[in-house]
Amino acid sequence: MSSSIDRSWLDPARPAAERVALLLAAMTPAEKIAQLGSRWAGNDMADAELPADETINVAPMEDVFATGGSLSLEDASRDGLGHLTRVWGSYPQTIEQGVAEVLRQHEVVLKGSRLGVPALVHEECLTGFTTYGATVYPASIAWGATFDPELVERMAAAIGRDLAAVGVHQGLSPVLDVVRDYRWGRVEETMGEDPYLVAMLGSAYVRGLQGAGVLATLKHFAGYSASRAGRNHGPVSMGKRELLDFILPTFETAIATAGAASVMSSYSDVDGLPASADPWLFTGVLRDEWEFEGTVVSDYWAVPFLASMHRVAADTADAGVLALTAGTDVELPDTIGYAGLLDKLQSGELSEELIDRAVRRVLLQKVQLGLLDEDWSPEVCADGVDLDSAANRAIARELAEKSVVLLDAGSALPLADNGNAREVGLAAKIAVVGPVAGDPRTMMGCYAFPNHVLPRYPERGLGIEVTSPIDALRNELPDVEIVQVKGCEVIGDDRSGFAAAVAAARDADVCVAYVGDLSGLFGHGTSGEGCDAEDLRLPGVQGELLQALLDTGKPVVVVVVSGRPYALGEFADRVAGLVQAFIPGQEGAAAIAGVLSGRIVPSGKLPVQIPRHVGGQPGTYLQPALGSVESAGISGLEARPLYPFGYGASYTTFTVGELRLSTDEIASDGEFTATVRVRNTGDRAGDEVVQLYVRDLVARVARPLKLLTGFARVSLAPGQAADVTFRVHADRTAYTGPELRRIVEPGELDVMVGTSSLDLPCRATVRIIGDVRVVGHDRVLTTPVTIQDPGGG
Repeated sequence: MSSSIDRSWLDPARPAAERVALLLAAMTPAEKIAQLGSRWAGNDMADAELPADETINVAPMEDVFATGGSLSLEDASRDGLGHLTRVWGSYPQTIEQGVAEVLRQHEVVLKGSRLGVPALVHEECLTGFTTYGATVYPASIAWGATFDPELVERMAAAIGRDLAAVGVHQGLSPVLDVVRDYRWGRVEETMGEDPYLVAMLGSAYVRGLQGAGVLATLKHFAGYSASRAGRNHGPVSMGKRELLDFILPTFETAIATAGAASVMSSYSDVDGLPASADPWLFTGVLRDEWEFEGTVVSDYWAVPFLASMHRVAADTADAGVLALTAGTDVELPDTIGYAGLLDKLQSGELSEELIDRAVRRVLLQKVQLGLLDEDWSPEVCADGVDLDSAANRAIARELAEKSVVLLDAGSALPLADNGNAREVGLAAKIAVVGPVAGDPRTMMGCYAFPNHVLPRYPERGLGIEVTSPIDALRNELPDVEIVQVKGCEVIGDDRSGFAAAVAAARDADVCVAYVGDLSGLFGHGTSGEGCDAEDLRLPGVQGELLQALLDTGKPVVVVVVSGRPYALGEFADRVAGLVQAFIPGQEGAAAIAGVLSGRIVPSGKLPVQIPRHVGGQPGTYLQPALGSVESAGISGLEARPLYPFGYGASYTTFTVGELRLSTDEIASDGEFTATVRVRNTGDRAGDEVVQLYVRDLVARVARPLKLLTGFARVSLAPGQAADVTFRVHADRTAYTGPELRRIVEPGELDVMVGTSSLDLPCRATVRIIGDVRVVGHDRVLTTPVTIQDPGGG
């Protein structure tokens, strides 16, 4: 590192843009390109041992492992480096070891390069900081079930504080993909099937993480969740209208309302064009229309995949040119495609202007993070840092408790009243059956460190304390006799445990069956990345186990702990209680037990529908008339779900009524308010989620029969009421018309308010008058809500 270089860019008193320009001018082309690359020095996935018949699961990555993993960090950073990849999240290490490794990698980059520009450190943080010993929060699909943006923001702030405390600058979350096919393995990583719900919760996550000083990364841009047959990395058959109206608004909202700093590319192609090679998406929409000023990072190996998987590039160097031209600024997790950019520049196949465009964005973020300040140091003081603190676990517990969805209390729930076992027969004896009951790993998602990394290190355990459902239920009901029989595994066809499970059920007063998923990666689980499902039957032989238990005639309470919704129609009429818990995290078992006992009044709502049938299922609720229950008789396939989007029962009761509109007519740039009164008519305190939907009665294209347009979680004591007021701007009715322009058009709207997409007792009509308006990124994207005591009861 030369001491004679003018380092005016280190002066924090200078404007950020000036500092970037000064540094850019001092860089050679090789040093510029180095800022667009990364190195994953701790990656050991290529060495993971897999059963012989499963090695195909890593075949798409074999070439990139070999290429990216061949360079030492020293060689990879001779000219500098953009990112250090997952220093904390690659293998189990203590905080002290992690801090030392971060410092070591920084020093390699700083001392080995001419200019000494620091690299940015990024980590995964989907269910919390993905590192050894850190709190595992509920999976994103469980955040969706809370309908609680404020709580999600608090969780993200806690995650951000932990990341920042140990020297992490960027987190690769949140996932803003909107569920389109329940079979897709990564449903657990999403926040549901409704764009507005995902947008509000995702924006809250961004505010929390970035408020703690860590850059948030929106992923996966865009269309990844709509792959054919729900197959990971599969092609997406989607027109631009569907993309614009149902996929992109989540990202747009998080950028416009929360200032998201980074966006990650999707693996999939949409209508044949891979996202990483799509200048319309990354430049036309993201930059030109939305005025996004942050960085675009590639999903891991998405750049070389343009050559090896999509085959739209001859080799990795051509792939690098395609990605950079489209608007990908940084290649992750290793520099592979971008390693060839210098040769392409020197041959005249790539302009330096495109390189400078990306480098400016990267350097600006490094300025904003303080990495280019003269007094910045790579040293981190992590004394006293507790990555699994009591405060973290309290947030994880609250999220879990608010996410559990009671589908049907049936005849057996709650199991207790005020902590005393209620009579469920001649004695209070419970048989706990099912593969989920005894395995704490089933409480955590595929990006939780215990499921993501620790399977390669079985001797290290889970790294945190995670209670299993059976232990949590025993803690919840200490005076009740509880026996446990597994019955079967989550995966596989071994039925040898059925007989013992059936005998235990027959000998008990009630049976609680815990069934569902075990998250993993690339086929090593039933939910998670690369763990896609052929249909929506419960994994393995768990459905057969439930049938055998139900055939005993004893009351059977079914608890589904899963990352996706499973078809439960064949069981629903026979169960004595039905609970859905979407991967509720390390505190999730106690939350489920609390709902079963009745200590917790359930308040979760479905962010995805529960299908009735394993095949031919209705998919998401966002259907036009010909895809909805209104099409009965047109097809022999049942379109009605078993339980609809937004649904969730309780141990208390609520009424929603007295809809009042501020006006029944607005201009195409006006707004109206809709107020309803929600009242707790039961004898226990509880939360209700009031939901407002709109329907365009006549539109220029086929539109969904209803769209969630506003929601509010309301906490009420017994007998208490509240007035919930939604302020709805005409922009909230905008859609992409035949000319692919987003418009607000005159006409009538149905306004519907209730407690699920199929329970909407409050209805009225609002007319929009005036001319058609073309709206853009400056339109109103949210529906503000106020909750007030109505006074006078």
